[in-house]
Order: sequence, then C-alpha cells, then structure tokens
Amino acid sequence: QVQVVESGGGLVQAGGSLNLSCTASGLPFNEYAMGWFRQAPGKKREAVACIDQFADLIWYVDSVKGRFTISRDNAKNTLYLQMNNLKSEDTAKYYCGADRTMFNLIPHEGVHSATHWGQGTQVTISS
Repeated sequence: QVQVVESGGGLVQAGGSLNLSCTASGLPFNEYAMGWFRQAPGKKREAVACIDQFADLIWYVDSVKGRFTISRDNAKNTLYLQMNNLKSEDTAKYYCGADRTMFNLIPHEGVHSATHWGQGTQVTISS
C-alpha cells in the first residue's frame, strides 16, 4: 500500500538551515503533485510549498519565499524542502502530502487537501 515517510527534522538555531526529505512508495510518484505542510501547536495546518509532477509549477506561502526551496527527484521517488535562514515561527511538525492535482494542495479559504499524507517530522528552531 501507499507509504509516505518524512525525515530530516531536528533542532536548529535561528538563522540555520535544514533539509527535509519525503520518500513515497506504492504510488506512481511522477503522477502526483507534492507539497510540504506544517502544523504548530494550537494552530491550523498550513501549506508551505507545493510542486507539480515535473516541477513546472511551484508555489510557496509568502512567509517562506526566498528562504525555502522545494524540489523533487522522480527517479528516487523523493521530495525535498531546503530551509534556510530559519526563524522561530518556522517551528512546527512538517508533513508531506501527495495529490494528483496540484491545485488541491494549494490553500483556498485556508483549506487544502491531499490524497496521501506522511507521519510528519518535527522541526524546532531555537532563538
């Protein structure tokens, strides 16, 4: 069955960098748009960055523009999120999501969806 597994989270000082990975199995990876989402305690889940099947379309939430880079390697069934200049407000559990339609991943009215989700990886930024 489908498995989506995130890795690479950890504790980093403000201003530091971290690279997250998400590996999917049991699905045709190049038929799915992918996204990174995060949720901090007491807050709703937020879409962070999304990328379509062949990286022709990329979307970022305003707060991470210029700092985060989403990419994918279809040969490795892997999605990445390179995070630079991390800030305290980036602290959250980060989830990987997959959907056949890119626009389902991009929030509208604060709502987004994904067909498959990973278990999440914790990112904590210390000030």
